[in-house]
Formats: sequence, structure tokens, C-alpha cells
Amino acid sequence: MSESQILVVGGGAAGFFAAIACAEADPRAQVTILEKSPTFLAKVRISGGGRCNVTHHCFEPRELTARYPRGERALIAPFHRFQARDTVQWFAARGVELKTEADGRMFPTTDSSETIVDCLVAAARSARVILRSGAGVGRIERRGEGGFRVTLSTGDSMSCDRVLLATGGCRSAALGELAVSLGHTLEPPVPSLFTFHIPVHWLRALSGVSLEDAEVSVPGAGLRERGPLLLTHWGLSGPAVLRLSAWGARWLHECDYRFPLLVNWLPGFTGEQLLQQFELRRQGSPAKFVVNTTIAPLSARLWEQLVLSAGIAPDARWSAISKADLARLAQQLSRMELGVQGKSLNKDEFVTCGGVRLKEVNFKTMESRVCPGLYFAGEILDIDGITGGFNFQAAWTTGWIAGQAMALG
Repeated sequence: MSESQILVVGGGAAGFFAAIACAEADPRAQVTILEKSPTFLAKVRISGGGRCNVTHHCFEPRELTARYPRGERALIAPFHRFQARDTVQWFAARGVELKTEADGRMFPTTDSSETIVDCLVAAARSARVILRSGAGVGRIERRGEGGFRVTLSTGDSMSCDRVLLATGGCRSAALGELAVSLGHTLEPPVPSLFTFHIPVHWLRALSGVSLEDAEVSVPGAGLRERGPLLLTHWGLSGPAVLRLSAWGARWLHECDYRFPLLVNWLPGFTGEQLLQQFELRRQGSPAKFVVNTTIAPLSARLWEQLVLSAGIAPDARWSAISKADLARLAQQLSRMELGVQGKSLNKDEFVTCGGVRLKEVNFKTMESRVCPGLYFAGEILDIDGITGGFNFQAAWTTGWIAGQAMALG
């Protein structure tokens, strides 16, 4: 029997994982990765601030799927076949140990993404996968006798029996054109995982200040997230904001990223508990300035700005503050409204909501339901997760399943 010719379009996480899985399952297959840029695994290199958030310590498949705003139902069966625990074991078997951080994110113990890149490249070469960089694909056509003819951007052409598209998120409709040309439909691409632009001077002046626990919500949209929050030169970022942006990706896009955001700076306190904290200060430190007596865990700088934004004078003392002042301060602490006026993509993520319509793909094999021999893996699909290693896990899972299926033919 002649060896199968398999082309993987896209040299990122999903493409590498699929190529390795296929070549290891069928050593007779000739598997080639085609990457249009000069560098393989570029996103892996920069992810997690250069540390690579490989996956998340969530080893229950159904619980894992709950981290995906798009793709939750489709991923249930795939995660029962290859989930986060399998990812940990896959890398461990190749000499790479992962560690779990307090929030569940998992990184290589080296804290270097190069460890993951080197592992994937070594595994691909060990499995005799052919790596071709600078090889963009301009067109894919079905051949009458079966299989595909793939035309590169250089004008050269290649033939193959099966082809996998793992070209990453469709940040514009043009990036999904190969799938569309083979009969597929794209769900309109919009950004996911982005930070909020908030034109409030004092907020931006506190750039770099962070909170371990805050709550952000969008009134009327049913969007609410709690977790770490970061103040930036542009407004607000951090896991709480990024997760909210993922769940609300389409709604926020329709609003042109202009909407009211409510911030609870102290979600660990009820309204009554806040008033008790105020009363303790009135009784115990009546001569102290309100701006100088923060409530932990708020930093002194952030507390000062929240007090001033409540309309309390810089020289106001606890002994002289009115009930109306305290009510406004409680409102600012637990339900401050900020106007979002735009967004920025999170530099390490580049995640897109949208992509190939899921009902057009068989998730038992990742093969197209409309074009036999065509497979998909990774962000080209209309699947995206919240921040925390979930997008990489979807890439490992769909890549592994596609690779196994292509090996079987």
C-alpha cells in the first residue's frame, strides 16, 4: 500500500499536535506542515507572557467545557477522549513537566514557552513530519480522482489525500477563505479576550494597580465576572475583564464597545458590612482623614481616588462625614459605573469569536461534513475559551482527534 500524503495547513499549536498524532499513529504516512510565516509556533512562544499557559488543572470534561463561550456542547465528547489530564501526560512522556498555579493555570516548570516549542518541534521531527515555513497556501481544490491539489502562494502545487486546516482564528473573513472555498460557512468573526478603554483620568493615572478580587458586570446584558482586575493606561484589564469580554463578545461588538460597566471593588463585603467598616472608623479614628484610612485589600492610592470620586473632600474627617457621604462612598465601592469607550486586544491571546460553523464538522473525527478528506483543528473553528489555558486545550484536543482520524483514513 502506498503511503498517505497528508498536508497540515498552519504551524501553530493545533497543527503541530495534529501532525504529530497522525505521524505517530501511522508511521507510513507522509505528513507535512505548511506554515506561511518564517516561524513555527509563534503564538505559543509569546503566550502567557513568554511562559506558555499550556492548559488548566480542570480534569473533569463537563466542567472543562463550561469554560467555553462558544463550543461548549461540541467539546463534551472530544474532552472525554483527550482532556487536560491527557495533555499533562502527553508532555510528561516527552520530558516536559507542568506545574499548577493557584488559579489553576498550568505552565512548564521552566516558566519558558521555549520548552513547549522545543518539545513540539522535537516530537514532530522524531515522527518524521516535514516542516515547511514560508509556505503560505493560496488555494485548495478537490481532485476528480479524490484527494486535493494545494497551490502555494509561490505558485507551486502539491497533491495530498487528506488536508487539515489549522490556520488559527479568523480575525477577518478573508482568513477563513480556504474553508469557504471548500463549501463551509463562517460564523462572523469578532474579537474575544480584550481589555476595556475607559476615559477616566484618575483610573488611568493608577496604571499598574491590581486587585486580587473584584467583580465587573454589564447591566442589562447578563454579564458578570469576578476575579483579578488590573488598572491600565487605557482603563481596565485582568482576568475578570478578559473573561467578561469572552462571554459577551458578540453583544459587546454589537454595542460598538460602548457600554456602562459596573465595578464592585470589594465583592467580599456586603453593603451592611461596608457600613460597619465605616462605623468602626468613625468610632475608632474620628480625627483621621477619610482619604487616608483604606479598607483592605484596597491600596491606599485606589482608596483615595474612590473616596474623592464619591464627592468626599480631601480634608474630610471621619467624625464629620455625613450619612449621605457614607451612602455615596458605599455606592462607589460596590457599584461604581464606568463608561467603556472601546477595546484593545489582549496582546498574548489574539483569540477570535467566530469561525467554521460547528454543525458542519464531525467532532468524532474533526472531518468536514461537506467535504470528505478535509479536517479542522484549533481556532479556525467557532470555538473559543476564556483566559486560563482553555484555548490551548481546545487546540490540543481537536488536533489530537484530527490526527488520529487522518491516520486511519
